[in-house]
Amino acid sequence: MIKVEGLSKNYGLVKAVDHISFEVAEHQNLILLGTSGCGKTTTLKMINHLINPSEGRIWINGVDITKEQPETLRRKIGYVLQNYGLFPHYTVAQNIAIVPQLLKWDKLKTQKRTLELLEKLHLPTDILSTYPSELSGGQQQRIGLARALAANPPVLLMDEPFGALDNVTKANIHAEFLALDELKQKTIIMVTHDVQEAFELGDRICLMDKGKIVQDGSPTELLLKPTNDFVAGFLKEQQLLLEFKTTKVLDLWALLNVSHLSNIEPTVNADLDLWTLIELIKKQKIDTITIQNSANGEVKTLRFEAIMQAFYQYIKAK
Repeated sequence: MIKVEGLSKNYGLVKAVDHISFEVAEHQNLILLGTSGCGKTTTLKMINHLINPSEGRIWINGVDITKEQPETLRRKIGYVLQNYGLFPHYTVAQNIAIVPQLLKWDKLKTQKRTLELLEKLHLPTDILSTYPSELSGGQQQRIGLARALAANPPVLLMDEPFGALDNVTKANIHAEFLALDELKQKTIIMVTHDVQEAFELGDRICLMDKGKIVQDGSPTELLLKPTNDFVAGFLKEQQLLLEFKTTKVLDLWALLNVSHLSNIEPTVNADLDLWTLIELIKKQKIDTITIQNSANGEVKTLRFEAIMQAFYQYIKAK
């Protein structure tokens, strides 16, 4: 869906982006991860034709973006900014309707799409007449996302979309993001400096440093097979947490030794990642749990210690 080839952006002698290439498959979520100043946002702006590259080419759905007028291109791309980017003097309804109006949608079609998005994003309809300043940070973020999705674009670009939220709100938004069917039908490039966020939301991660892509791969590949010391060092502080989040119970299945107990509620699916399982065990205040493998119907009842033992065996073998 998106192809970037030999992309660079120079500001005088400074190379903000230095000859990077990557591809994003349809319905994939690619994360551009790295510290401030590494070229993430500049890359995103070049894809949206807000900045002209010094060299290189970009294709979206097989079309070179320089062959389209920037305004036409942007109407096919949803764009979500860090600080929501909502127009303060527009109501919520007016903010959401911006792109549909540019596309000459009739009023009824726009209203129907607006109400559909509010329902999907768990927002009440009575906020439509309010202004952004009257909303919480989480609500503003959802409205920014609704505006980006309003015209149902195939591509979504997100620049630090959750960066201004507190940790509790961010965790809730992440869960909604992963569950929202609307987003599963989009090709997404998201910029973040938050390692946990990248590993939770990304199908693939491009880790950038000084304008270059240092490693491009799945979260598990970056974690367990770092290409160099920079990648290993970048992830080191959160290594254990990230390993929990990228390891599914199903990955451990052959290593799980069944405790000699009857099936115990609750029963959870083996597709669950280990971090979510640990959180569930803490919440339920239990030390034994029944897990079902949906692939073969097998069920195992395990103590927490057996799960952790299997996890450390799995990581050691990697």
